[in-house]
Amino acid sequence: MHGVTLLDAAALVWFIAAWSGYTFYADRFSDDRVSLMTVMYQYRLKWMQQSLRREVRVGDAALLATLIRSISLFASTSIFIIGGIVAIFGGLDEVQDLTKELIYVAKTSKVMWELKLLTLALVFVYAFFKFAWALRQFNYMIIVMGAFPSPDQADTVEGQRIAERAAKVNALAVQTFNRGMRAYYFGLAALAWFLHPWIFAGATLFVVLVVYRREFKSKTLEMLNPDSDNNKIFKT
Repeated sequence: MHGVTLLDAAALVWFIAAWSGYTFYADRFSDDRVSLMTVMYQYRLKWMQQSLRREVRVGDAALLATLIRSISLFASTSIFIIGGIVAIFGGLDEVQDLTKELIYVAKTSKVMWELKLLTLALVFVYAFFKFAWALRQFNYMIIVMGAFPSPDQADTVEGQRIAERAAKVNALAVQTFNRGMRAYYFGLAALAWFLHPWIFAGATLFVVLVVYRREFKSKTLEMLNPDSDNNKIFKT
């Protein structure tokens, strides 16, 4: 393609491979490893089991409302970001003129500017779809909770099965939300492409390392994991 350098193309391929590869690893290959998702599922299951035993579930409704509000905020923000990127497309010539004097912005063709903006837009379109689907999944979970049996049937086989079902839908919703959040992280890495392809590649690697540490090696995970030495956290 005219105006697209080999270095830019390689950086974009690395970005896509790193993002999709990490997502596949975090969501598939890490099932048998301790992670925030696996540890938090146990808490979600206990939440649903305890909710079964409550006659009035006002507290559960408040917790769900908080979760849904936070996801709605990110979904709305994604729409605003996409709108801003579309607006830049309309005034791309002016933007190029404004950045010509900036020494830290790579001097590229209009085609490259369009490709970079399109990549950024697609990242946040992906994020919006993930947040919207997470909202739907939480709505389904609310319906499942509405079908909970009475508290005196909480310890029955059917009661435990529906609690487990609700916890699994909750976990799926959070997994979808996590994918949307990762899109935000990688969207920030994509911004570095406007500076230089090498910086873009480095920022992508940095995001992978940061997200991996938070999901698999963070102090928060150590604190939440019942099998870890929680006191170790306060010695660092």
